[in-house]
Amino acid sequence: MSDKTENSSTYKRVVLKNASPHHYMKVRLVLEYEGTRLSAVELKHFIITGLKNLYGEVGAALTFDLLKYNEDTLTAVLRVSSRGLVKLWSSLTLLGFYKNQACAFRVLQVSPFLLVLSGNSRELQLD
Repeated sequence: MSDKTENSSTYKRVVLKNASPHHYMKVRLVLEYEGTRLSAVELKHFIITGLKNLYGEVGAALTFDLLKYNEDTLTAVLRVSSRGLVKLWSSLTLLGFYKNQACAFRVLQVSPFLLVLSGNSRELQLD
């Protein structure tokens, strides 16, 4: 038998962590009195206040965008840099009062892709 040299391909595995520069969060604000309404400006100010209370001026400087907001359901889509996702999420979790009434943020969906937030497979109804 002769020695055959085989051309073997080499594979390189590449794993990208946090390849996306932004994450998107779909959140809903639940208030004690359901009749209370917030404008988009009031909601963003409320979130910035929560960041400032938890992380100080550095937290208040965290940039995030309020991409979509529904005043009737108090549901919002937020865009935040991937590096600031944990800070924003933790500050939303710890916000407990808005104008002397109990409140809570419910994080409905989180994804590095905005398209994912357009639908929810748990609510999908097939005909």
